[in-house]
Amino acid sequence: MTISFYGAAQAVTGSKHLVTLENGKRILLDCGLTQGMGDKTEERNRSFDFEPENLSCLILSHAHIDHSGLIPRLVREGYTGPVYCTPPTLELCELLLRDSARIQQSNCNSANEPLYTEEDTEKALQQFVTVPYDQPFTIDEDIELLFTDTGHVLGSAAINLKLQDDGRERTLCFSGDIGRFANRILNPPQAFPQAEIIICESTYGNRVHDSLENTEERLQKIVQEVCVERQGKLLIPAFSIGRTQELIYSLNYLAEEGRLPEVKVFVDSPLSVYATDIMRENPQYFRETMQEYLKEDPDPFGFPQLTYITEVDDSKELNKIEEPCVIISSSGMMEAGRIQHHLRTNLPDANSAVLITGYCEPSTLGGKLMNGAEKVYIMGDEVDVKAEMLIMKEYSAHADYGDIAKFLHCQDKEQIQRIFLVHGETSVMGQLKEDLSELGYRNIEIPEFRLSYVV
Repeated sequence: MTISFYGAAQAVTGSKHLVTLENGKRILLDCGLTQGMGDKTEERNRSFDFEPENLSCLILSHAHIDHSGLIPRLVREGYTGPVYCTPPTLELCELLLRDSARIQQSNCNSANEPLYTEEDTEKALQQFVTVPYDQPFTIDEDIELLFTDTGHVLGSAAINLKLQDDGRERTLCFSGDIGRFANRILNPPQAFPQAEIIICESTYGNRVHDSLENTEERLQKIVQEVCVERQGKLLIPAFSIGRTQELIYSLNYLAEEGRLPEVKVFVDSPLSVYATDIMRENPQYFRETMQEYLKEDPDPFGFPQLTYITEVDDSKELNKIEEPCVIISSSGMMEAGRIQHHLRTNLPDANSAVLITGYCEPSTLGGKLMNGAEKVYIMGDEVDVKAEMLIMKEYSAHADYGDIAKFLHCQDKEQIQRIFLVHGETSVMGQLKEDLSELGYRNIEIPEFRLSYVV
């Protein structure tokens, strides 16, 4: 068996891992869009380093675009097989991939055709096959699939495979993205079957997140200081799936307790609106404490001060209002979407603030703002940065070192033959490798892009 790494290798984007059995069957784990890697981005998104038509199957860990965003491109290039995922992942992919196709087509010009079209996306979505959590699924005589919940976003799963390879059974787990055991809404990461080979994410593998214990109190203080005391606007860039719902839930909690300042809150993102509707419709995936909360508050994603915005004209009006308010808008790394318009308008205002709640790749607009840029370019305009940059790590949907160690704890270390660390920066993976080694894990690899490993 050979594993080849064609994305998220010493990088935090473009997840793509190819497993090739001795008999030639080829299993692709994720097919994500590469984002924020400068000159490398276009090349990695336009050309696969394998033949899509020769793949036996594609298995998708979750819906985030850096894991799913090149599936229509794969189909455009000749892939005709199934795409296996959990039921909520399909629901979210229907939103994200259609939106991505519209963006691809709107950004194309005479010298640059879109990565894929809406027609490619509709064709790809017809190839999705849903598999529930915790139900072994036979793909063929050599491949058995089991999804276990990782609690990262709605529908996220670890991909557990039993493979018949050269006359013997092999076991492999690809973690996808691991969530936090302290997640407020979703189930915590689930124990997974013993694996010989583990491909494990490492985004925050070198740190420990701040405790969630005082999250709402800290958020309340930030809203009070920026919107009430300074009379500024608080911009919160957030990914449409996961982060936005966590923030709304916290604000809803404060509003229910009468502790949210009397300021308007806007969620300005059609994707976020529709994704929140999908969350509302899938409470069976919520953790037990959230199930109990729903008995008291049937809608944890709505309160009187909150307005959801989908129409472009309504979004434009937000940039005209002078009263203080909170604006949650995508995208999280600030590379695209409506958040760019709000940043261009409000970054020069010293009374306003940007609250960053998750990972931003250093070369992205979000990364530059986090690193103290005094001027940035947004949609071709040079913008002075006078607004305050605030960071809350509590809302990260990615596991920290403690969560990763806890996720792996269900495994017998002696039976693990190799661990591959992916989806992280090189320095982070180096630290995680060292820390896991101290816990007794052996044969830990940090694979390079395009390299293959015989296991």
